[in-house]
Amino acid sequence: MSVPPTSDRGPRRFGWPRRVFSQVLLMQLAIITGVTVLVTGLFLAPLSHQLDDQAMRRALAIAQSTAAQPQIATGLRTTDPSAHGPVQVAADRIRRATGAEYVVVMDRRGVRWSHTETRRIGAVVSTDPADALGGREVMEIDSGTLGRSARGKVPLRDTSGEVIGAVSVGIAYDSVRARLLAAIPGLLAYAGGALAVGALAAYLISRRLQRQTHDLAFSDISALLSEREAMLHGIREGVVALDGTGRIRLLNDEAQRLLGLGPDAAGRPLEEVLDGGRTADVLAGRVVGDDLLTVQGARVLLANRMPTDDGGAVVTLRDRTELERLGRELDSTTGLIDALRAQDHEHANRLHTLLGLLELEMHEDAMEFVTEVVGVHRATAEQVTEKVRDPLLAALLVGKTTVAAERGVSLRLAPGTLLPDRVVDPRGLVTVVGNLVDNASDAAAGSPDARIEVGLRAEGRSVVLRVHDSGPGVPPERYETIFTEGWSTKDLPAHGRRGLGLALVRRLAERQGGSVSVTRGSGGGAVFTVVLPEALAGPPPREAAPHDDPDARRTATTGGNT
Repeated sequence: MSVPPTSDRGPRRFGWPRRVFSQVLLMQLAIITGVTVLVTGLFLAPLSHQLDDQAMRRALAIAQSTAAQPQIATGLRTTDPSAHGPVQVAADRIRRATGAEYVVVMDRRGVRWSHTETRRIGAVVSTDPADALGGREVMEIDSGTLGRSARGKVPLRDTSGEVIGAVSVGIAYDSVRARLLAAIPGLLAYAGGALAVGALAAYLISRRLQRQTHDLAFSDISALLSEREAMLHGIREGVVALDGTGRIRLLNDEAQRLLGLGPDAAGRPLEEVLDGGRTADVLAGRVVGDDLLTVQGARVLLANRMPTDDGGAVVTLRDRTELERLGRELDSTTGLIDALRAQDHEHANRLHTLLGLLELEMHEDAMEFVTEVVGVHRATAEQVTEKVRDPLLAALLVGKTTVAAERGVSLRLAPGTLLPDRVVDPRGLVTVVGNLVDNASDAAAGSPDARIEVGLRAEGRSVVLRVHDSGPGVPPERYETIFTEGWSTKDLPAHGRRGLGLALVRRLAERQGGSVSVTRGSGGGAVFTVVLPEALAGPPPREAAPHDDPDARRTATTGGNT
């Protein structure tokens, strides 16, 4: 089942797209763009502060270097402020060498001894120099006669360490702003590159998502999930989905019923919930093929496995129990028809013989002939019912004896056979006996002195079944293989399947805690032995004898009179 992709035909309307691919791509692009803008802003904000700090520290370093020169302090002591004085000359040289906007040297009164504009020499500075004249270094962004600048102020000391003035150096703030503006294009280029790479990655991821979602809309995916749940839990086939590691990913209701599992099996390893065996091998893919037969519990299942792209698989299971039962019944019916056809010929021969005896007026011989024919069948039925008290099993053995006889095989009960009428599961035991006798009849047919010996005996509450045939037997290396599903030496029947009889026998025995084994008989052939613990109910309560009844004793004492 598939949902057609949402059509893009019809009038174009602006709004949020419906497809998963488009929505995810737009969301990723929005996130990438937002993150890029945020990161760029977060980078630019501290960059401006860092540039201001660098400019102030540069101005302070120039001021410190100027104040450290001894000719500056000497000139301040020995000369007057002038445009051509030694202080102005030295300060102007430092300004040009360092690229500072100004280098101002002042005395303790704040009078300038140097300035970029010589006309301002001898005048008082425009900003308060109290901190620097007090012996402290100052870094700041401030406005003065030359405009806004990054400033550094340090005290000027003489050789004795006494503060005789101050040095103020300014870096033009326009140059700081120019550095910031110059850094923005490069930053935006990096941000644009990152945005382009992110957009490309988002597109590639969205394209992959588009392929994986088959270009569906979110509403289509939701509808698919709802339909899948309804379909999986509504169909009459079991569906088991496995992931690449062998864990059960999904298990519908029918699969739970067929495999005998609960809903808690989902998410657990396959080997853990099925405890190995052929069913686990089929589901795990260790046995390959189409329409694989397997037995789980008392059910015959038909499995087909389809691998998925992620390394997992989806397995479908069909219940073939009833079909297999009908197929076996068809085989039995076909065999019975053949036996009845043979009996018809034999019966016609007997009638012709009887008619000849009567026409010859050999009435006594005719009576003996009829008595002998009827007595053989009656003796066989009486022998079986005396030793096998369960009516279903007795009827089965009587019918199998007749069918085997028509195939030239003698079926008899083993000495010591005795089974009371206390079988807990007669139908299950009938299935076991019927499968083993059918296989024995097929194996013994055509062999010299063809025979089958069936032994049934009770050991406490256990039933021990032993079926010995005169066929070719089973090679020792096949003792375990013959009990696996699908193994058979016979041609395919009308329903197209074989190799389930012995597998069902083993499963039925193991379900009751018993076992089944095969060995070679002392006189040749195969001997199948089945042990079924707890197959018999407890013994019936003993009936009270007349002398155990108080009323009976009283009656006997009084002679029956009251």
